[in-house]
Amino acid sequence: MACAQVPLDEQQVTELGPQGKEHTLPALHPIRKEDRCFVPYKPPPEDGSPTEVEEFLEHARFITEDLEWLLALPHDKFWCQVVFDESLQRCLDSYLHHAPRGLDLATLPASPAVADMQRSVHRAVFLTFLRMATYKESKENFLTPAVFGEIIYNNFLFDIPKILDLCVLFGKGNSQLLHKMIENIFTQQPSYYSDLDETVPTVLQVFDTILDKCGLQCEGATAMEPMKLNAHKPTAMTMNQQDLVDLILYLCDSTTTIHAFLDIFPAACSSFHSHGFLSRLTSFYETTVPDLEKAVRKRNFDDKGLQEDLWKRLSHSCRKMVETAHLLLHHTCLQPILEGGENMLTFAEELLQHFTSFLTEKRFLSDYDEHFPIADDVSLLQQALPVIDETRTSYLLEGVRSAWDSVGRRKPQSQIQNKVPSAMPAYQGAAGGAAAAASSGGFKLKEGREPERAEDLMGAKAMLDVPRKGNNGAVCTVSEAELESLLSCIKDLLPDLGEGFVLACLEEYDYNSELVINNILEDRLAPNLDKLDRAMPRPVKEELPDVLSIRSNVFDDDEFDIFRRDQVDMSRIWKGRRKGESAREMLNDKQHIAEQKARYQAYETVVDEVIIEPGESAATFGLDDDYDDEYDDTYDMNQVGANDLDGDSLLNRRPFTVPQILRKGNKPEDEEEGEDDEEEETLPNNVNRDQFVQDPALLRERAEARRAAMQQRKGFRPERSSNVVGQPKGQGQNQETLLDRRKKEANKSRVSNHNRRTMADRKRNKGMIPS
Repeated sequence: MACAQVPLDEQQVTELGPQGKEHTLPALHPIRKEDRCFVPYKPPPEDGSPTEVEEFLEHARFITEDLEWLLALPHDKFWCQVVFDESLQRCLDSYLHHAPRGLDLATLPASPAVADMQRSVHRAVFLTFLRMATYKESKENFLTPAVFGEIIYNNFLFDIPKILDLCVLFGKGNSQLLHKMIENIFTQQPSYYSDLDETVPTVLQVFDTILDKCGLQCEGATAMEPMKLNAHKPTAMTMNQQDLVDLILYLCDSTTTIHAFLDIFPAACSSFHSHGFLSRLTSFYETTVPDLEKAVRKRNFDDKGLQEDLWKRLSHSCRKMVETAHLLLHHTCLQPILEGGENMLTFAEELLQHFTSFLTEKRFLSDYDEHFPIADDVSLLQQALPVIDETRTSYLLEGVRSAWDSVGRRKPQSQIQNKVPSAMPAYQGAAGGAAAAASSGGFKLKEGREPERAEDLMGAKAMLDVPRKGNNGAVCTVSEAELESLLSCIKDLLPDLGEGFVLACLEEYDYNSELVINNILEDRLAPNLDKLDRAMPRPVKEELPDVLSIRSNVFDDDEFDIFRRDQVDMSRIWKGRRKGESAREMLNDKQHIAEQKARYQAYETVVDEVIIEPGESAATFGLDDDYDDEYDDTYDMNQVGANDLDGDSLLNRRPFTVPQILRKGNKPEDEEEGEDDEEEETLPNNVNRDQFVQDPALLRERAEARRAAMQQRKGFRPERSSNVVGQPKGQGQNQETLLDRRKKEANKSRVSNHNRRTMADRKRNKGMIPS
């Protein structure tokens, strides 16, 4: 038996051998391992066929029973099984590798039995890793910390990839437990820090791989070999559809895992920061994200559900990359400034340098500023360090506004305020953390709202990701799959609650499941929620009418309306210019001549007289029966001119008038009207004046009068005459004379031959005249 108050690694146990003799062994020895085979984990079936579902349930039941048996073992037996049983490690590794992630919830079958079994396996795996990361369970059961670090490191019980998977699978709802777990592992075995430093370049290689698959040139010092000029690599628009799907899934999984690890274990931010991870991340974001968004929006997908899923995953990846950049800046630059330690000015300078480097990455800068306003960080710096150059900060903020304009987006009036997640409830110890793990199911529970794209990223995006509204009119910031996950998590812990009541609580507390569970258990709900029936069912979702049934268009029910016609005459539809007959065939076609032949045959024979036999009519020969050849006497009764007067009777009705040219000069002249103005002028008696040519002096006088009147109407002031002579010398000159002399001196070169000396000096300066 193990001795009390002695570490397990120093304990000795006495057991019976094969021949019945007692012998002493170390407490950690392969012989003490139980013979038990742990089966590997397989994910839930996607199609949900009864056979596969039954196979999964049986397989998962074996894993759950084996892990519960392992957790029930005493301290020494547990560590013997963990250290020396390879099948256990294969089982745990298979779960970390194949377990569904947060966005994979929509692909799981809707069977309640499958969901319950998945949660059971998830809980058992988490508790197993939690016990493996604890070197002291009680005063009697513990390991030496140094020996514990060697055991987990040398036997590969934990490594960096496993820790990354643990963060992404169990992070939601267990962040504090995972933080203590990982911190304990890194504290007892510092070699994991060196492993992390070697892992960061591999993570950076992920970005280079995605860039290479998209046919984009890698940037930075770690770029791969130069690209050949004749190399034609597929782009996101031209690659195979399955390759595009795999690429986006790879990007989503990588970015989610990195963010979960840095969020739970902030001490790792310094390792990532030392390798220039932030600059590589922003450059990768600016280069890759617009290309992938364009491919998802503009490519034709047979399955629209697949297109929506890809857009959701791509938006999720963008959000996680922005949040990862914020984590790196916060823990490496902002946190030391807030703590008020030494070298605050150095950290502030480094933060400003990072923000300045973001100015060239317009798309990344606008997305980062939308979620984490840079103006708030700058204001914080100015409060903590008043010596910060205001010109530099103004330039930085102006660059942020320019980034918003360059991407064609408008900066929201109220920036998004990220709420601090509530602390873990006090009752969550080890068992409580496991219960939270079971409730979370390892899936993504809550995400921030989707970033608004330009409104580009707004036509297709608005179609694919329309915000939904809750019962109280508030916009639901989570997707349908994530909302179902939240409901199932809360219902598993509190099955007596109705779905309608749970939905109301989620909407009230911003879809934070931890806060909802905590307030329900502690009976601290808001007053409006206390009045609701806790068994309230889920409201029936109103289905929107079909768009095609309510649309109105001028082309409805025409021959090309494919929405109401199953078949369309494709012979009337062609692309480009329609191919007709050739010119030679058109000229050789004489069909129109045959059509006109019968018409012109009617004009071949001219008949002067047609004899109509008795019994025949004129219509037989195409003649008009109504033709009348008699004299037209319609107007014979009107005696035109018969009653007119003879002789000069016309002169009696109109008096004789003497022509003007023959009139005598002693008669008064008629009034004469001019073109420009009307004047009445009476000629004196007995004066014969030739009116053919008027007096030129009179014409000039009239023209001058008209010009003066026009200038007076337009407010024109005549130019003052120049006076350069002035008064005699010694009497002084007035201001007008000085101005006229200066004007003459400045403008005299326009006429005559002035400025000769000036032009000669100019030629000499240019070397045209030898000096």
